[in-house]
Amino acid sequence: MALSAHPPIRLSAVGGGKVERWRTGLPEFDFVLGGGIVPGSVVLVGGEPGIGKSTLLLQCAARLEQAGIPTLYVSGEESPDQVRLRADRLTVDAGQVHVLGETRLEAVLHHARALGSRVVFVDSIQTTYTDELEGAPGNVGQVRDCAARLMRFAKDAGPAVFLVGHVTKGGGIAGPKTLEHIVDTVLYFEGESSLDHRILRAAKNRFGSVDEIGVFEMTGAGLEPVADPAATFLAGRATGVSGCAVTALMEGTRPMLVEIQALASKTGFGTPQRVATGLDHRRLAVLLAVLERRGGVPFAALDVFVNVTGGVRLLEPSSDLAVTAALLSSVQDRPLPADALFLGEVGLGGEVRPVAGVERDGIGELARRLAA
Repeated sequence: MALSAHPPIRLSAVGGGKVERWRTGLPEFDFVLGGGIVPGSVVLVGGEPGIGKSTLLLQCAARLEQAGIPTLYVSGEESPDQVRLRADRLTVDAGQVHVLGETRLEAVLHHARALGSRVVFVDSIQTTYTDELEGAPGNVGQVRDCAARLMRFAKDAGPAVFLVGHVTKGGGIAGPKTLEHIVDTVLYFEGESSLDHRILRAAKNRFGSVDEIGVFEMTGAGLEPVADPAATFLAGRATGVSGCAVTALMEGTRPMLVEIQALASKTGFGTPQRVATGLDHRRLAVLLAVLERRGGVPFAALDVFVNVTGGVRLLEPSSDLAVTAALLSSVQDRPLPADALFLGEVGLGGEVRPVAGVERDGIGELARRLAA
């Protein structure tokens, strides 16, 4: 029976110095990771097809190579020629990145060790398989075992490993739930493929804060970090239009301004439509009921459409007031002041409850910027 190569030691004997981190050269990416890449960590990046996961990681690999950190980009979904075509569109020179078109795990680990790679990108974990198990790539056993072996490789040899993960229709990472438990960090790359902005969100991070976000803009030359993410989702906002209201929300430690658009029109069907994008439809139903019962606004004969611009999702009840303001503005066809910021939770009795920590969280400063 093989014994562990690492005997137990007292915790006091473990080095307690500051954790080393490698900067990627992408400030928003480093921010979400907690300050950079931790050696020996395993990061899972999930997102819809075509959202930009591979582009983001290829840019990261190129910048790390420029900083003198050797990388290996393993592509199981594209040939090296196809990766080169994508790299040619980027503003950063990716010519020094080692690319491997391989799906067999044993070959991936062999080349990573032979090259002395400090960061390994595996695109994707669902296309990777091991000879030690039967079954096609992507099945539960293959995904779980490949992820576990890559985790052991990272912890023993010291390189950081990034895994690209497919997502299900529900938005979760495809494969066994243990995949998210195995890795150190889980990142979701979100946004509408038809829009320019992308949001990188940390759902789990053993080396930093969770729920932090990074904002990127998809350009013809790749992904560019957004310098001022606080107000980026208000870019191009039309003023003097009814049904539009601005609110603020906290994304991790960052306050963000977003616009809520509402449209109420006479229904042409027996049952009125209720369509919500970026907002829980059940929350919309509650707010409509409050407005009708407490405010006397007849929505029973109206189709209602609510959209949160920029592909942002509203999860906090502090945006209730902005949703109701946008709905009333649309019904009455009266534009709201362009410098107004709506922040508050609407109760079932029709009361508006204040939001705590407005000045502490920096939302007050954003409100003053909006009014300037």
